[in-house]
Amino acid sequence: MCIMAFLFRSAKNTPILVAANREEFRDRPTQIPRIQSGTPRVICGIDRQAGGTWFGVNQHGLFSSVTNRRKTHVPANPRSRGLLCRELLENRTAKEAAIAAVQELETGNYAGANYVVGDGEYAAVIHGGNQVELVELDPGLHIISDCDVDDRQDERQEYVRRMLTLHKLDSSVTFLAVASRAFSRPPDGSGRRGAVTTGGDFGTVSSTLLSLPNRIQQAVYQYTPGPPCDMAYDDLSALLRQVLSADKSRRAREASKNGENAKKASGKEVVRAKVKAKKQPS
Repeated sequence: MCIMAFLFRSAKNTPILVAANREEFRDRPTQIPRIQSGTPRVICGIDRQAGGTWFGVNQHGLFSSVTNRRKTHVPANPRSRGLLCRELLENRTAKEAAIAAVQELETGNYAGANYVVGDGEYAAVIHGGNQVELVELDPGLHIISDCDVDDRQDERQEYVRRMLTLHKLDSSVTFLAVASRAFSRPPDGSGRRGAVTTGGDFGTVSSTLLSLPNRIQQAVYQYTPGPPCDMAYDDLSALLRQVLSADKSRRAREASKNGENAKKASGKEVVRAKVKAKKQPS
């Protein structure tokens, strides 16, 4: 299943804010989020069984996530949904990632899944159920679980929405504070009205809070390797900022190189002008 809240281009100076609970078999081997090798630089957790991820961010400020989804006809040997989630982080922009997700899901090689991709300019949900559908997201709050995004008939989505909208979500600080409480709520006595799934072999195995603001120094990545109602979030923000700075460093090097080239070209023009001036008859 899984449950996620995504606030897109609504909070001041922070186009992307996400809270997500992952639900999986509790004994499935998992590596906590860390910076992965290769390019582009990526921070994500790893599903040790299949090698994919359920949530990650790359150096370009693109985040990708996946939830399960109901699907009538599942292939006999479906490809790992987490592998595709990880591969989407190889793209530079969310729009490119969305197109790649649609093309891959249309092969029919996957079990049901919802993919969410976003950056500072674009965000979309790709439904990969009985049909593949791309839903571009407008600015605002969006909730997704194992059905359609913003499905008003889904009780769990509506519960999370009500919890979050008790406050005005106009800043990253407010969103993260409210979301950390909402996504830590276990079900009530009837087994409903909660963001955490408890009991049995399957349930909430981790939770993530993400803030991707305009300024890298203020980016936030918090993670708990267990139900957030039982475990505190660990702060992995330094790792996220390191990943995001990789792109910033590249742009700085390119700008510096372009500046040097422009300076050299300008110098050559000055030399040519002086030579031409000397050749002018007095």
